[in-house]
Amino acid sequence: MMADAGIINYTFAGYIILMVVIGLIGYLRTADLSDYLLGGRQLGRWVTALSAEASDMSGWLLLGLPGYAYVSGLEAGWIALGLLIGTYLNWKLVATRLRLSTQAAGDAVTLPEFFEQRFADGSRLLRVVAAVFILLFFTFYTSSGLVASGKLFEAVFGIDYQMAIVAGALVVVIYTFMGGFLAVSWTDLIQGWLMFFALLAVPAAVVELQGGLQPSIEALRATNAALLNPLTGADGQPLTALAIVSLLGWGLGYFGQPHILARFMAIRHVHEMSAARTIAVSWVTLTLIAAVLVGVTAVGYLERPLTGADTEKVFMEMVTALFHPLVAGICLAAILAAIMSTADSQLLVASSALSEDFYKAFLRPDAGPAELVWMGRLAVLIMAVIAVGLAVDPESKVLDLVAYAWAGFGAAFGPTILFSLYWGRMNRYGALMGIIVGGVTVIVWKQLEGGPYDAFELYEIIPGFLFSSLAILIFSCITPRPPARITQQFENLYK
Repeated sequence: MMADAGIINYTFAGYIILMVVIGLIGYLRTADLSDYLLGGRQLGRWVTALSAEASDMSGWLLLGLPGYAYVSGLEAGWIALGLLIGTYLNWKLVATRLRLSTQAAGDAVTLPEFFEQRFADGSRLLRVVAAVFILLFFTFYTSSGLVASGKLFEAVFGIDYQMAIVAGALVVVIYTFMGGFLAVSWTDLIQGWLMFFALLAVPAAVVELQGGLQPSIEALRATNAALLNPLTGADGQPLTALAIVSLLGWGLGYFGQPHILARFMAIRHVHEMSAARTIAVSWVTLTLIAAVLVGVTAVGYLERPLTGADTEKVFMEMVTALFHPLVAGICLAAILAAIMSTADSQLLVASSALSEDFYKAFLRPDAGPAELVWMGRLAVLIMAVIAVGLAVDPESKVLDLVAYAWAGFGAAFGPTILFSLYWGRMNRYGALMGIIVGGVTVIVWKQLEGGPYDAFELYEIIPGFLFSSLAILIFSCITPRPPARITQQFENLYK
């Protein structure tokens, strides 16, 4: 596939070495579990913004979304629009309040711990249930990153898919194991810039080579004019309202993604949040537009059509067809960057669920800082092994795995987070049932999808988010009010 495999090899090797060095620096600066899981709450605006968005977008931004746009055309723009709106609202509605709330709630470093402290749940059931759903959905989310890495290494180096998955997992585990949150956040800053420039370079190069924007549009129209209409599918049939709502519904997922919310919890000062939001939303706007354009412009440019799971290799095909091997190697390293920037964050949050919410909370309450850090590192290894096991099928599609995990987190935690930050009447019963109903709805709805009921074609995050919100409202209102001190603390926090 590569014009000069040696150049590509050197590019990848250099990139991986840089990531490992950053992991080593993070290791030297990690003293306790707060450092390992939240970097001591000392992130600046640039690191917070780009780390949040790089860990958000992952390999699906360079593989899944361009692949979807390649098959569906501008229909993919509805997903991009939903994600952009969701990104802005998450920064606007959640970021500052969550930063203040988690510090006020006993300096909580994980979402389950925050829920327990916020609602004074002495039974600890709320913390356990939240941690279980985190572990469940992150196994699927992390496996999506490993599927992406398998496709990348298989396409570039021609190595066996299963071996490629293991290689990708090892790289991520090494620097996450060593450096924890600091290493993950610093590497995400670099990876965010690499993803940004790689995505913008491809459609710009296509337009340049085809003689301008109009010739590029005409090339696409000559192949399939329906791809230029965001209101129709690739077959020319109008999109239903249900389909558009499902695509826009991706934006609801942001409010419940633990690996993104962790960045809000870790920023140095809340007054830096506004600047971080501007940086993040600008980055997301440009990269989402570019990702859709990569897929759309490839339709009229590539001579050999891609089919099936190979459609998610469209970015790889384009960079190797367009650029010198050195530039292509840098762009392909951006895929590895996207994969690593999310997989490391997911492993770290899953690690926090095991070490902080199970090990420390129930098995070793008196465990010291060093013991907890090493337990966190052991948890990274455990989650990586499970994710590798789920990723071994070469026919897996990155976007499908991401969609399921994204819906699970968005429905289980999104409403609970929003209500906990804005409604003082909410209590632990409402929080518990909101998480359970949202998560279970996604699991059940997904199993019914594709059956005899057209309604089940609705993206599962939408009914999950709705039912979770109703559960929070109903169970908070029919059960005793939260203690007065909790309500008063809530009201005083945001004055």
